[in-house]
Amino acid sequence: MAPTHPGLSLSLRPMSSIAQDVASTAAPRDAPDHNYESLRVTAAQKHILHVQLNRPEKRNAMNKAFWREMVECFNKIAQDPDCRAVVISGAGKLFTAGIDLMDMASEILQPQGDDAARTSWYLRSLISKYQETFSVIEKCPKPVIAAIHGACIGAGVDLITACDIRYCAQDAFFQVKEVDIGLAADVGTLQRLPKVIGNQSLVNELAFTCRKMMADEALGSGLVSRVFPDEVQMLDAAFTLAAEISTKSPVAVQSTKINLVYSRNHSVAEGLNYAATWNMSMLQTQDIVKSVQAALEKQELKNVTFSKL
Repeated sequence: MAPTHPGLSLSLRPMSSIAQDVASTAAPRDAPDHNYESLRVTAAQKHILHVQLNRPEKRNAMNKAFWREMVECFNKIAQDPDCRAVVISGAGKLFTAGIDLMDMASEILQPQGDDAARTSWYLRSLISKYQETFSVIEKCPKPVIAAIHGACIGAGVDLITACDIRYCAQDAFFQVKEVDIGLAADVGTLQRLPKVIGNQSLVNELAFTCRKMMADEALGSGLVSRVFPDEVQMLDAAFTLAAEISTKSPVAVQSTKINLVYSRNHSVAEGLNYAATWNMSMLQTQDIVKSVQAALEKQELKNVTFSKL
């Protein structure tokens, strides 16, 4: 893994040798049941899926197929008992240029409806459908790691703020672009970005001006947790991290994600109550026995067989 970026005062420990061993295994292969026009899904390593935005000739712009296929893809991943972690990246020279305006213009600029009420009804349904394209990442219990290189514009920011962990390459930049095309972002950025970086003033600045946030600023603000010199080292680190996660109990990891997402939008008391209710059943898993036994015997978790979930 690349060293922690010098701008980060608290260095992160390197991934364990366990994850390094797992990360170095089988070559990627196309994942069965994942055939899409705008995405490519591969089984990158054992228990790890790689979802690529796969329209490099169009700068990975998000067309009509993308908004539909992301929902289908992550609903399948959520139900996949073999998958324990996901890495999402962009094919080609950048992560994504955002919405494909040429492909989407007819739906947005010429909405259906015989009068204002019916047009509004149609638009609300359409916007809600688009919101689900990224909310489905958050609802998926498998941890999702965004690996960003080059541009991450407009709806790309909506996408990555719905992910659990964000890494980027030094050439990455982020841009909340919607105001420049005459609209307010409505599929997640304005709701999630303030919670991600915890700085409302900075969020407002980015959203009102559409200026670029470069990689170093993204690291300093907390939008990403690590910056790497280039795309190759970033992806290596993302898959190493996914491999580390995949050695843990899937009951523990997925329960942790569900509780983290719930607690973000609820009070501490509500979060604790939810955790107690959740764990009254999850504590009965054999994964605890296996994990504790492995620790007592100084056994590596990669050698522990956890049942599918």
